[in-house]
Amino acid sequence: MKGVTITDVSRAHDTDGSLTLVELTWFKQRIENRVRFGHPAGQQILDRHRRVLSFTAGSIFCFVRWAANDYGTILSRADIVRAIAPGARYQTLPFVRPGGDILLRMDGWPKVERVLHAVDAVEALGIDPADVAPDYWQHVHNRLSVNETPRNYTRTRHQAWLKRREVGS
Repeated sequence: MKGVTITDVSRAHDTDGSLTLVELTWFKQRIENRVRFGHPAGQQILDRHRRVLSFTAGSIFCFVRWAANDYGTILSRADIVRAIAPGARYQTLPFVRPGGDILLRMDGWPKVERVLHAVDAVEALGIDPADVAPDYWQHVHNRLSVNETPRNYTRTRHQAWLKRREVGS
């Protein structure tokens, strides 16, 4: 997990339903479920191949899934998700409990790769992708869905988002 350090293992347990839990799995050359970016509130290690990350309501993360069999890749998927508050509406997503507000959903390696390039471009600006305006990730989803190139995220757009968020709270 690039750029994520987790030390609070106890917070991965969600006893009051206020956290979104994401189960990560890794089996060499078979399954890789990982979080590309995000700020987990905690982690629980289940065994050497599985762990569960927890996210607080409102936090945004990118969940990438890949699976293969003896004949090659059978699944490539990227989802950018906003963790939900208790009682809020949500969309279900495999390995994410209870679910989340899905800002972007792409299937197939060519589109997943374009999502990862968009994430890399945001990081190249020195901006944490988890702090990007949620509507930007929806824009990327919409453009990639119709095989168009999304507009680049800019520092100016990010500053406008930060001001909008500040005024809204």
